[in-house]
Amino acid sequence: MFVGHTALALAAKRRAPEVSLGWLLGATILLDLVSPVLLALRFEKVEIGSTEPSFVRMTFLEYPWSHSLAVAVGYGAILFGLARWRRVPPGSALLLGALVVSHWVLDFISHVPDMPLWPGDSPKLGLGLWTSIPLTFAVEGTLFIAGIWLYVSATRAKDKIGIFALWGFLLIQTVMWATSPWGAAPPSLTALGVMILVVELIFLAWVGWADRHRESIQ
Repeated sequence: MFVGHTALALAAKRRAPEVSLGWLLGATILLDLVSPVLLALRFEKVEIGSTEPSFVRMTFLEYPWSHSLAVAVGYGAILFGLARWRRVPPGSALLLGALVVSHWVLDFISHVPDMPLWPGDSPKLGLGLWTSIPLTFAVEGTLFIAGIWLYVSATRAKDKIGIFALWGFLLIQTVMWATSPWGAAPPSLTALGVMILVVELIFLAWVGWADRHRESIQ
């Protein structure tokens, strides 16, 4: 999923108000931050284009070190440990770890059966939501709206930045998501990886900035 990951980060702010939205979003998209690096190093394989109808124009061939369930659990455990080292409360640290694993769960719903359980000779699973563009819009859109409502109802802006930075981010992500099935395919895997990494790092900095200008009202 795309905005589905953002939706869970937004919703999680209600449970962990002391944790920056940037860290919550970073947890939900951590696997996608790792994946471009592994693609560049040729540890994983993705093919541009798809032979089946799909919300995305990519075929995921091999990506066990970023998107297998076992590795996701391992990344989640590492983030939990780092959060506790930084004295994040146990419940919030556990939530951060769970958000990492949530990425695999949402991708399992979205992808055709290409999601491995562990590196190596593993079964590959997937429910194939992305094969239906209308259903993808319905399911992800519902999650996104719910996540936005939960975040906005649990926080309030301290100044104008807290309003415009948040809604600017949400608007841009919505447009990117809504137009992605018809957007131009990237010219190469290198361009794809760089684009994904740069956009996601910008988004992380953006939501962290917006969140600093909001406060919990719980």
